[in-house]
Amino acid sequence: MRRYARALVAFALAAGTVAGTAGWVSGDAQQALTGPPPGSAQWRADRTPGGGLPDPERATPGEVARFFAGLSAAEQRRLVARHPSVVGNLDGAPLELRYRANALALALAAEDDPRFRSLAAPGRRILAFDPRGRGQVAEVFGDLRTAHRVSVVVPGSDNDAGTFDRKVADHGAPVGMARTLQAEAGPGTAVVAWVGYTTPVGVGIDAATGRLAQAGADRLTRFTEGLTADGLPEAAVFCHSYGSVVCGLAAHRLAVTDLVVLGSPGMRADDVAGLRTNARVWAAKDPTDWIDNVPNVRFAGLGHGTDPTDPAFGARRVPADEARGHAGYFAPGTDSLRTFVAIARGTGARGTDAPGGAGAEADARVPADVPAPTDVPASADGQTPERVRASAEGPASERARASEDVWAPEGVRVSAGGRVREGAVR
Repeated sequence: MRRYARALVAFALAAGTVAGTAGWVSGDAQQALTGPPPGSAQWRADRTPGGGLPDPERATPGEVARFFAGLSAAEQRRLVARHPSVVGNLDGAPLELRYRANALALALAAEDDPRFRSLAAPGRRILAFDPRGRGQVAEVFGDLRTAHRVSVVVPGSDNDAGTFDRKVADHGAPVGMARTLQAEAGPGTAVVAWVGYTTPVGVGIDAATGRLAQAGADRLTRFTEGLTADGLPEAAVFCHSYGSVVCGLAAHRLAVTDLVVLGSPGMRADDVAGLRTNARVWAAKDPTDWIDNVPNVRFAGLGHGTDPTDPAFGARRVPADEARGHAGYFAPGTDSLRTFVAIARGTGARGTDAPGGAGAEADARVPADVPAPTDVPASADGQTPERVRASAEGPASERARASEDVWAPEGVRVSAGGRVREGAVR
């Protein structure tokens, strides 16, 4: 009976404290936006060109991409002008057409709704825009068409089209996270700030359950499939707070290189194996993040399970001792941002599995940043000479202590608590 009472207290805490970035307020229940883009009825009724248009709900992104590839430039332009809300949100359509279509849709929406006026500013690369409900939007930073490495930022609670441009810390909101990451990662990279699902509002039952996250997982899966169908590289996905619940539920369907969670309340999986993903899984939590006070429980639909930074979960630990608070992971100069940049550039080391499986101990000794492949030739198994030497050289006693360490960029080894080990170089 006593054990049952403790469990009830934990579940009540989970319902009352799991959240994104808004703070300690009660939240209202939200209705997830699902289904095809706005204007789909008119799109389905349009019989030009030829034998009709691909169904925006049932056609796969690959089928959409093949359809547009068979059109002339003039035919593509006509579809953008006739159906901007569909083309702008149609995963698999060429991104250049989506930019143009969303600019048209936003210009119309901004005439009636002041929430969208800043989004309608010239020069913005809006890859998705849906004004229904609280609104959803995705914006690109960098040149997505020419990028060798693509990242997608999936945020947590209290994010929508109306709050997308809110004036908060430059690195704390989805736009700030994406802009900062792309600016630091530099040429050859592009980052998408993706607010493409209905997020919880405040702290309430929505934030403690997976209902909205499941709907978001479906949309995220289709969005990333659309990127690859359009010929873009597989993405690295950065999932903040409740966004990590979305990513956890989508993980087994996401064709991505890396899955990075930060400030996570849990991913609705007991460990990395439970995610059923081939992506490298990374986790960050700074010592001042209030998310650490959220019980990592899952019962009767409440709570999101194991802390991804728990060594037993098996994720690669991202150093985050220099980050501050729940929204500080992308702050310039922090160890967490430096590691995120290495992942976004594709220079994060691949590492090896621990004896008997992919344990956290092997992952913990992997340097978070190594020279880019263009600068340092890799061995046949994809490891750089520095990585090979790190595993082959040094006294056995030092290698045996690897499970105590995490690795920061630029070869700075720190302890699990974030302290620089003796003899390490700052």
